[in-house]
Amino acid sequence: MRTKTLYCSLLMLAVAVLTLAIGAQGQVTEYQEHEWLNTPAATSHVGNLNGHAKGAADDYRRYCVVCHGEIGDGNGETAQWIDPKPRDFTLGVFKCRSTPTGTLPTDQDLFDTIARGLDRSNMPPWNTFTGQQRADLVAWIKHFSPRWQTEKPGTPIQIPSEPEVTADRVKAGQEVFNRVQCWKCHGVTGRANGPSAATLQDDLGRPIQPYNFAEGARLKCGSTDQDIYKIFMTGLDGTPMPSFSDNIKPDEAWDLVFYLRSLQPMNEYNAKEKQFAKQLGLKPINPNATTP
Repeated sequence: MRTKTLYCSLLMLAVAVLTLAIGAQGQVTEYQEHEWLNTPAATSHVGNLNGHAKGAADDYRRYCVVCHGEIGDGNGETAQWIDPKPRDFTLGVFKCRSTPTGTLPTDQDLFDTIARGLDRSNMPPWNTFTGQQRADLVAWIKHFSPRWQTEKPGTPIQIPSEPEVTADRVKAGQEVFNRVQCWKCHGVTGRANGPSAATLQDDLGRPIQPYNFAEGARLKCGSTDQDIYKIFMTGLDGTPMPSFSDNIKPDEAWDLVFYLRSLQPMNEYNAKEKQFAKQLGLKPINPNATTP
């Protein structure tokens, strides 16, 4: 009798688990077909491409869900082993933008990030996707956060024409580096070993490392001088890297770009900067001379 009761209990449990699994699968299908996916928040416009979230469902499930999760919260199956953690799309907060700090990125920003990937992370460059696939994925990403229903992307910042690199500008850039205290996180020689480096956390309280300029030419949000300029003036939302748009003038930002280039290993972007820094005999800054 007890054996029969146990058998019936196990059978009922199995049926319940199967029902939950089928129900969960049904919820996902219903979610994918939800009317929300037909709203402007689930579309994108990049150049002459119009993206639609429904068109990205299969690509997201095949390539993205394992890290970013079924509901886009960054809790995919592999997330626990990834550092830095995958982006939580439900928050609507993005590092790489052309828009002011605190605002949503443009569709073009997200489109470019998908193709470029994020250096020093597990986000690879998805440059094998067609333009339409990327535009659809942008729309899919947007549908995860309610911010896209109530807010518009910020207005992209204006990047003035890049001036000619000179020795004076490289030296002036070091002075800006010192004045705005970049060294506190990035270190006096840009090697990510500043006094605050070990204490840095992102907005979710997770440890985060400052960028090490001695490691290479590419930054998380790009590799050109314009990309570096944008990082200064927009900040990396969700991280301790703030926007300096209220602290440094456009000319000073370009000086800082040139100085930071001089800290990187020789590459196609910084030959002049390295040459001028060597001619000037620039020495590491003296943090003790900085006024808090």
